[in-house]
Amino acid sequence: MKLSVVTTMYCSAPYLCEFYKRSVETAKKITKDYEIIFVNDGSPDESLKIVVDFVEKDKRVKVIDLSRNFGHHKAIMTGLSYAKG
Repeated sequence: MKLSVVTTMYCSAPYLCEFYKRSVETAKKITKDYEIIFVNDGSPDESLKIVVDFVEKDKRVKVIDLSRNFGHHKAIMTGLSYAKG
């Protein structure tokens, strides 16, 4: 079973490491076939840099970098459109 976890980022830098850790732990309990998709919704902090580091270390992590802030709903829908699970 393919599982997709989709989340948006806007001023999320302080929370991303814990979110990633907990998401991986939980996903592994369900299936080995999962992906975590982060959508950067024009975040002005270091959120994108943090997630790019995740991408470089974990092939199951994907990042979508929007050109500007489109709002949570559009960002989450963008992430869902890329999800394979």
